Amino acid sequence: MCVGKERGKTVRPAAAMVTTAAGGRACGLNPTIQWWAPFKFSLRNKMGKCGKGTGSFGLRHTKSHTLCRRCGHRSFHNQKSTCSHCGYPASKIRKYNWSVKAIRRKTTGTGRMRHIKEVQRRFRNGFQEGQAKKASA
Repeated sequence: MCVGKERGKTVRPAAAMVTTAAGGRACGLNPTIQWWAPFKFSLRNKMGKCGKGTGSFGLRHTKSHTLCRRCGHRSFHNQKSTCSHCGYPASKIRKYNWSVKAIRRKTTGTGRMRHIKEVQRRFRNGFQEGQAKKASA
């Protein structure tokens, strides 16, 4: 490489200052390598790491949220140790009236309803308990 450093200044030796046929400077005797070639790639690498855009997304490899043991969503904050979806470990489920669509997703009837299905069946039969089954003829 023909670029040297001396007290913070870039120094190019006189022997390295060769002009190509196109009129640009070349490094040493090889006319295909320009003197600015080493700087080009270092600038390109730095441009991907500054700002909040596309280049910075490759640096994001830590997770702030993990799976919640109550709702199953990836909303449990590790440092706060609370779920942003259901509010776990609070005893009451997180619910706000300003988000009607979120209430609609979480309300009764959207899950398995293991207990309520059984209660509905027992209600239709009049909550029979301890009675012998009627003999069918």
